[in-house]
Amino acid sequence: MRSILEDPPLEPTPTGRTPAGIALMLWTCDPTEPHRLATPFAQAAAASVLGLPVEIHFTARSVLLLQPGVAEILRPSPFDPKTVLDSMREAVDRGAVLVACTDALQAHGMNPRSLIPECSRRGGPALFMGRLCDPDWRTLVF
Repeated sequence: MRSILEDPPLEPTPTGRTPAGIALMLWTCDPTEPHRLATPFAQAAAASVLGLPVEIHFTARSVLLLQPGVAEILRPSPFDPKTVLDSMREAVDRGAVLVACTDALQAHGMNPRSLIPECSRRGGPALFMGRLCDPDWRTLVF
């Protein structure tokens, strides 16, 4: 018998299957507001622990977090010993994939080849929209 303190089982999708994956979009998350940066990576790590594929899409100013030296000096809270980069690495270590929006990289004059090594994919808006339109995927926007 399940305890009420345990997480409930995953809900089936409209097709009757458990979710195929989780795609998170970081839209309002950027280096100027580090207090917004803990939750998305904690949610990504939790979804990965459930065995779901996880993609974290960095768009708008959130792509700035993918520059070397940025996330490693940010802390979501003065009471949190982990940096934002530590949280990103935890999510990646559990299977999450970091996806840099090619349009956002271009808008910020960033070289896609000079991002942190944890960011392994590039993709435009169509990639996230594909996840959003897929009834077997769940999406979150932060």
